[in-house]
Amino acid sequence: MLLQVRNLHCGYGSLEIVKGVSLHVSAGEIVALIGANGAGKTSLLRAIAGLLPPWRGEIRIHGRSVVGWPPWKNVSNAMVLVPEGRQLFTDLTVWENLLLGGYHNPDRRMVIAEVFEQFPRLKERSRQLAGTLSGGEQQMLALGRALVARPRFILLDEPSLGLAPLLVQEVFGVIRQLRDQGVTVFLIEQNAIAALEIADRAYVMETGEIILEGEAGDLSRNPEVRRAYLGKSHKEIWE
Repeated sequence: MLLQVRNLHCGYGSLEIVKGVSLHVSAGEIVALIGANGAGKTSLLRAIAGLLPPWRGEIRIHGRSVVGWPPWKNVSNAMVLVPEGRQLFTDLTVWENLLLGGYHNPDRRMVIAEVFEQFPRLKERSRQLAGTLSGGEQQMLALGRALVARPRFILLDEPSLGLAPLLVQEVFGVIRQLRDQGVTVFLIEQNAIAALEIADRAYVMETGEIILEGEAGDLSRNPEVRRAYLGKSHKEIWE
């Protein structure tokens, strides 16, 4: 088991946001966590990444507890977070953002060359300021910056946020490619249709708790999930 979360509680100040969540991610999977805005998805992801201290519960990577680990140590453990909103260094170039993504990797320039093969538009814009890129290009840069760290496990927080449907399809195609290359993905998404389309398994989160879990295909056919999250048809989402 790559990731195990057991009875995790965390929050901000006296406000509990994540309320006893348990889940797991196996190596080689894409696992989606879907739910409405405010359900606690990002807080859970921040706790896994070491950015939000758990109040109680367990977080294990490859069977080893990472509770209390600083974020940089999680990166050295081959786990990388691509945060909501991309969090790029907008006043730096594409090239400089990629260099920072591999700050601890002595082979980062070689890896950046590989990233450019995967994202040719980033190569074309390597000297362009990140803040001047389109939304889709910024998301590609955020993914590329994460890949320069040579991760085996990527946490993705709302990668489709603010993107047009065709760009959503392109970004999710890249996520599939990552899985095919052996990278494990834990995906946080409000776009339930897109997430369930590419995920192997999924969890549904409401008000800080996991209320449903199962194979992604089964959840996409679940009447409760369809009523709450799948109001639009597959055709409407991609077109």
